[in-house]
Amino acid sequence: MGGSAQIGRALAQAALLVLLGPLVTGFIQKLKARLQCRQGAGLLQPYRDLLKLLRKGTVQSDTASPFFGAVPVLVLSATVTAATMLPVLWLPADPRPLPLGDAILLVALLALARFLLAIGALDAGGAFGGMGASREMTVGVLVEPVLMMVVFSVAVAGGTTDLGELATRRDTLTTLSWQAPDLLALLALLVLVPAETGRIPVDNPDTHLELTMLHEGMLLEHSGPGLACIVLATHTKQLIMLTLAAALFFPVGLARGSSPTELGLALAAFAVKVLALATFLGVVESSYAKLRFFRVPQFLALGLLCAFLALALRIL
Repeated sequence: MGGSAQIGRALAQAALLVLLGPLVTGFIQKLKARLQCRQGAGLLQPYRDLLKLLRKGTVQSDTASPFFGAVPVLVLSATVTAATMLPVLWLPADPRPLPLGDAILLVALLALARFLLAIGALDAGGAFGGMGASREMTVGVLVEPVLMMVVFSVAVAGGTTDLGELATRRDTLTTLSWQAPDLLALLALLVLVPAETGRIPVDNPDTHLELTMLHEGMLLEHSGPGLACIVLATHTKQLIMLTLAAALFFPVGLARGSSPTELGLALAAFAVKVLALATFLGVVESSYAKLRFFRVPQFLALGLLCAFLALALRIL
């Protein structure tokens, strides 16, 4: 497979994540409503919200700099670029002409999107934005080391940080070949996903209350198409985290070729894995209350401990 074909596959997989991101959010919201004995909005409601925002005008703070207007596009660009690095439908060809899909770069791009969003919230000069940025960066400091240790624990066993090659190696293993570091790393990532996606018990995406909001506090200064870009980036990041968990631990069903049968099976396997992980998020949100902000480090410490043990057992 040539370099242009490899780039085409990466762009196609990123486009799939961007298009399906709002649908996954709609599924989680619908599942939460059903578990709480409510009717809830339809699965396509996030798409309607995005279209509504695109039709609205933009209101900007008088104290904001010109950089503020570029923040939503930069956040979405960093998130979409991170999406190109994940093996969604295909395993990488052998040999592969271009080294696409480095896990460290993916984590760095997600951190860049968080940093840009926090800078935009501070640039507007609002109290809510500054408070939300401060809380979001505090959670980021706790989350990013855990994510890096999870990636390193898998990379040490695979001998590479390339996500495609790690997925290929995991695809050749059987369920019985799982070791203690694999289980610990998976548990750490499952603890990490609610924090990275801004969901209960770390954050509540359905509220704008001053005492509870983290991620949502940074969005209050944005409006119109800019807010639509940030909301779409949030949906995409959520699906990126779910796809990352599937690629590192459950890469079953990824296609090796481009035949319609292989692509159909790969798409079905991807849907099953994402729905299972999205169901996990919905059940967790419906089963637990949001933690106080000062209890969040204690919750994330469980993920940190599991990730540290996973990495230590790999090295020792």
